[in-house]
Amino acid sequence: MKGFDRVARLYRWSEYATFGPLLSRCRFEFLSSAEEAQRALVLGDGDGRFTAALLASSPEVLVDAVDQSAEMLRLLSTRCASERVHTHCIDAMRFHLHGPYDLIATHFFLDCLSTNDVETLALRIAANSAPNARWLISDFDIPAGILRWPARLLVRSLYLAFRVLTGLRIQQLPPWRQALEEAGFHCLQSVPRLRGILVAEMWVLRPTMRVR
Repeated sequence: MKGFDRVARLYRWSEYATFGPLLSRCRFEFLSSAEEAQRALVLGDGDGRFTAALLASSPEVLVDAVDQSAEMLRLLSTRCASERVHTHCIDAMRFHLHGPYDLIATHFFLDCLSTNDVETLALRIAANSAPNARWLISDFDIPAGILRWPARLLVRSLYLAFRVLTGLRIQQLPPWRQALEEAGFHCLQSVPRLRGILVAEMWVLRPTMRVR
């Protein structure tokens, strides 16, 4: 969102102030699985920390980095000064996908979308991905058990803060796992952090799915 321009410069430091290194650990959890990636779609990477790490670990990868915030993309471009990165300042829902992609990364991005948008986006990405494409996801989650209500309260407070700071209208986590499954992906591995309030997951497109 364009409202993220206002928080771009402080985003990294506010992240560390609230969650320490945990969000970064989620982002990089499955980075080693992307070493042979050729074509990557990175949505909403903020200041570009994941994209920079991806370029360093995957010497041949070409990246489409998409973000609606011009300031976030400027920070990403500064951090990732490479001809292998093509930046696109546009709403991800309106971006014309240039696949087939064999790697997709959405770190703390899907929580900014509505349920309908996540469903639509997952189907579009599946249709423009290579067989066995991997999708790396980091996001907030609501664990079962005793932490369920504290997690709900934390997530609700974060949405309220981002609504005030950026104008974000989404108020609850979308069911992104269901959207990915319906689009033809399945989860290979899930790593919870902060007792399940944060999660890093790696999904893969089922072999029966093909680029249209």
